[in-house]
Amino acid sequence: MWKQIQARFGLIAFLFSAVQAVTDSIGNNLPIFSPLRPPAVPLAVKSPYTSAWSSTGGSLNSASPVFWTSTPIGWEGIITVDGTSYEYLGNGFQALPKLPKYRLALPQTVTYDSQYSNFTFIAGPITICASFFSPVIPQDTCRSSMPLSYLTTTVNSNDNQTHDVQFYSNINAAWLGAGGNGEFTWDLLKNGAPMNRTEIIDQKDNASLYSWIYEPSTQVKLGESTDFPQWGNFTYTTKSMGASNFSCESGYSLDLHYKSLDGKGLKNNNDIAYRGSGTREAIFAFTHDFYNVSEAQVRYTIGSIQDPVMKYMYRGGTANLRPWWSKCYGDIFAMIAYHWDDYDAVRAAACDFETQLRQDTYRFFENNTVIQHGLNSSSFYSNGPATGGPDEPLVFQKEISSDGNINTVDVLYPTTPFFLYANPELLKYTLQPLYEFQEAGFYPHGYSMHDLGSAFPNATGHIAGDDEYMPVEESGNFILMSYAYYKFSNNVAWLQSHYTLLKKFAQYLIEFSLVPAAQLSTDDFSGRLTNQTNLAIKGIVALQAMNAIARVAENADDAAYFSSTAQSYYSQWETMAVDPSSRHTILAYQWRSSWGLLYNIYFDKLLNLGIVNQSIYTMQSDWYASVSQVFGVPLDSRHHYTKSDWQIWAAATCNTSTRALMVNAVAYWLNHTSSGLPFTDLYEVIDMGGSPEVPDHISFKARPVVGGHYALLALGRSGQGSSAQAGDTTGSLFPKNGTGALNSKTKITGFERRMV
Repeated sequence: MWKQIQARFGLIAFLFSAVQAVTDSIGNNLPIFSPLRPPAVPLAVKSPYTSAWSSTGGSLNSASPVFWTSTPIGWEGIITVDGTSYEYLGNGFQALPKLPKYRLALPQTVTYDSQYSNFTFIAGPITICASFFSPVIPQDTCRSSMPLSYLTTTVNSNDNQTHDVQFYSNINAAWLGAGGNGEFTWDLLKNGAPMNRTEIIDQKDNASLYSWIYEPSTQVKLGESTDFPQWGNFTYTTKSMGASNFSCESGYSLDLHYKSLDGKGLKNNNDIAYRGSGTREAIFAFTHDFYNVSEAQVRYTIGSIQDPVMKYMYRGGTANLRPWWSKCYGDIFAMIAYHWDDYDAVRAAACDFETQLRQDTYRFFENNTVIQHGLNSSSFYSNGPATGGPDEPLVFQKEISSDGNINTVDVLYPTTPFFLYANPELLKYTLQPLYEFQEAGFYPHGYSMHDLGSAFPNATGHIAGDDEYMPVEESGNFILMSYAYYKFSNNVAWLQSHYTLLKKFAQYLIEFSLVPAAQLSTDDFSGRLTNQTNLAIKGIVALQAMNAIARVAENADDAAYFSSTAQSYYSQWETMAVDPSSRHTILAYQWRSSWGLLYNIYFDKLLNLGIVNQSIYTMQSDWYASVSQVFGVPLDSRHHYTKSDWQIWAAATCNTSTRALMVNAVAYWLNHTSSGLPFTDLYEVIDMGGSPEVPDHISFKARPVVGGHYALLALGRSGQGSSAQAGDTTGSLFPKNGTGALNSKTKITGFERRMV
């Protein structure tokens, strides 16, 4: 959909001191990172398929950008100044024989916020700035649904002199997988129409939009291979940008690379003959020449585009759903043109989001000592396409890097704080397909389903009920997320309309949540465990939420029943869950000395349910401080690994000093890990903070769950501040004076369901 469920770094990045430069694999000093050094920096992150990153183990120009899987993808950038060429993006030119007028631009700095990743270089007498911009606009579903990002490259003279400057950039077919080995077709389009192969570019035309478009020769609609799409196309777009000479060319990579360095420029040829990978692969290039300038700028847009985007099972059968942008903007070329023209406006909207994010962060911590210098923002992107519902979009989220499930309930659950902070309607749009499937009677069990389909982008559910077995986990999650959406939106009619299904899940929790059998929790990599304390409290908190839901549904008898059951279960739980030392809760009933992160009490605080005694919050807060390691508190006493999302959830339930300890530990890991991959939520808290030894050797990265890093901000948005209050099970979280309430931009304009 929207790429916006998986965070650029997910974590709230903190203003630590800059990291001292070290050298990369080719001998260049690494840049100075600010506010800190993440394992990888996002370049273009707008969907599961437009997802390009630069590892901070090297520089932007010491290795190829990579797909989120860590597979290299071809994206090159060269600036030629007075005849000497400097590579600033990618490493494709480093395969050429040593040439006298080729250099590597020298990395200087990398800065980022919720919207931008900015890289600066010294290239002889000029400074290069490469600014990558993937707008995060949660209130605007149309903009968010566009799978395109921007790259703006700027040069400025350092010697007060003018220079002849040429911008060169290319992409290759690796963006659609197979490293360029698959067969592709391509063309050069001018304003959405294929150019005549003899057509000469008008050098005075600054208005026309030129796009390289390529796609697999044989398409497998709604199919993936190694997480790359096997249908749709890829686009790289620019304008002449006022250049004295503007040119385009496709051809052998080796040939075009040499052409860009010999001063002769490109020839506006479009060679459509297929080649394989290696130096004979096809690449698609642009050049912009500027003469006698002290500054110049070129912009590109880039992205992987699919239409349709999802296969979806609903009451009427199975349908292929069109992307939300097709309703907003029209066909692919109209969308590309709108995206280009929208640059200034979307920059302003992005600035508004970043400004609000910073203000909310500072406001939440202004009376705390979480960190000395306050907080800087992170950003977030969704992992799925937004498709149309009857009057509003549907959101489908890919469980990136773990198994590719769609709208996995226990992945949406840790992601929820981002939705609640940024735009609660997005949570509704994501829950809606799960509701539709189960309320249609497709799912055979009496508990919540695990996911909407095991292979993104095919949201065809589990009619046989053969999804991953997490009945207490998912039933509790589903109830809590539904009530959370209501509390942050006050959408009474929506909650009432789903009461029957929620009551069904609550009945399951009454039977099975107090003493859970040997089943999986969301941390399924840890295996099955009987009598899980944290899993049981999730079910109990969910039953307390059902008390409130029943009141909204105007069913007083049900409300009383759920309330008395939740209170009774909680009293029993506290007796069984607290270690005899009274210093901490235990991981599982009767397993003395065991312990774990009790992150499932976060929703009790967030939703002001009042079921968990303050003594539990205080006890756990003190305990976490006593067992914290260099990179934070372990997930539980069986292992040395942790999850960053659950650490921030747990931190949100703690006192100021423990919260500071836990949040800073996550930031410290982010700043010191050597993983080089998009932010993982699973890592060791000891040694170098590497990937843990877990079953199937999974390597989490770029997952939606890092939306949980917004747990503190969601708490601030709720009006709760940092303290749990007495149970309020009827009203909105937003005070009547408006503090914490969303502004008028919260309103979402809906459109009809998009299907083909």
